[in-house]
Amino acid sequence: MKGKICARVILLMLLLSLAACGGLRFSQLDPSAKDYHPRRIAVFPSEIGTYEEARVHIDQIVPGVLAEKKWFDDVIGAPDLSRQVSANDELKKAMTEYLSKLKTLNFSDPALSKKIGELTKTDAFLMVTVDSWNYTTEKDKKIARVGMGMSLIDAQTGKIMWRAGHHREESYMLLKPELAKVARALASNMLNYMPR
Repeated sequence: MKGKICARVILLMLLLSLAACGGLRFSQLDPSAKDYHPRRIAVFPSEIGTYEEARVHIDQIVPGVLAEKKWFDDVIGAPDLSRQVSANDELKKAMTEYLSKLKTLNFSDPALSKKIGELTKTDAFLMVTVDSWNYTTEKDKKIARVGMGMSLIDAQTGKIMWRAGHHREESYMLLKPELAKVARALASNMLNYMPR
């Protein structure tokens, strides 16, 4: 009898520990996000900090993963959005002001957001930041690590509908995993939690 109870307790603890491993490191969902279903989304150029080599990869990976998932009628990637900004002075001004307020004041300006949405013909923006992009060693263990943050913003209201942060690590012995492949797996996992 004691053996059965002990086995059940161990099984329960194992299940709880596995459940605690799932999910993202950080995720915040606006209460109105359950009814939020954008059809067209623009992925802003990524904020890469000191990881300059990550930009070209992230700016292709995230829109690529979104397009593969087929959740949206249209996905405008960072390179396409940058071309639109270069060709349209009104959009360039709105983007510059919007990003400046978002970065310095942590304020998603609804008027500028709406203007950007109208000019790009999108319902939502996805902003991506790169928190880590490196190879490291921890306790004699070689690790490839990529960390990202994402924010989904409603173009009409400027409201941040979803924020998340997570990282992915892959250990290796001799052959380093490509950081772009680690980033693709991470992006795919994170985007599964995004409202759509």
